[in-house]
Amino acid sequence: MKNFTVTVNGRERHVKVEPDTPLLYVLRNDLDLKGPRFGCGLGQCGACTVIIDGKAIRSCITPLSTVGSKKVTTLEGLGSTQRPHRIQQAFIDAQAAQCGYCINGMIMTAKAFLDQNPRPSEDAVRHALAGNLCRCGTHPRIVDAVMRAARES
Repeated sequence: MKNFTVTVNGRERHVKVEPDTPLLYVLRNDLDLKGPRFGCGLGQCGACTVIIDGKAIRSCITPLSTVGSKKVTTLEGLGSTQRPHRIQQAFIDAQAAQCGYCINGMIMTAKAFLDQNPRPSEDAVRHALAGNLCRCGTHPRIVDAVMRAARES
């Protein structure tokens, strides 16, 4: 076990874990952040997506020891129930969630994408979200939500 300091949602947090512990486990189990979800554990589904220094990454395959001084943002760091971030509000307005399991990853991927591409085409949005899986089939509403957020920026 080793002591680590990680900056999550603007706060320095201290944890004692094995260096190869996946960031997802630290976020959920040690820091009690439930936005990132465990899906496949292989970095293939996107449910665990967080933003590290502006880039969407899969936290289930990211060892905590590789995070270092980078800034981690989870769904909880975007907005609140009372004041959702514009991407969260767009997902609400588009009724983009059915079961909701994939939504964390979709929102976090979309946020990182829109930060780099504020006026994307629908095809670009579809391409950006292609690595995030949704079993319910709400992809049209998810794409609509991202396009709404882009229009409102």
